[in-house]
Amino acid sequence: QVQLVESGGGLVQPGGSLRLSCAVSGVDFNYYVMGWYRQAPGKKRELVASVSPGGMKTHADSVKGRFTISRDSAKNTVSLQMSSLKPEDTAVYYCNAEHIWIYWGQGTQVTVSS
Repeated sequence: QVQLVESGGGLVQPGGSLRLSCAVSGVDFNYYVMGWYRQAPGKKRELVASVSPGGMKTHADSVKGRFTISRDSAKNTVSLQMSSLKPEDTAVYYCNAEHIWIYWGQGTQVTVSS
């Protein structure tokens, strides 16, 4: 059974930091491109960042310089370090694993508000 379990969301003030983690099981982690997506109310789900099995990273322009994605093949986890958070970063954040099949986590809420 494939499972992607996110953790680390919550409420943070503007300018603050959060670290999201996603634990992956049931697939060969080393074959999958891992990504973080987000979906704000009334908006489409968008790619925030991704990291290939070889470690190549991409980040959306809106988060470059503030967010960093990383993967740990020993622990089968992917993380998203978020800093200098803005109210517009408020969304449900989803972990994603993509190879031949695509899998999603259940999502974790991030709210940036004073």
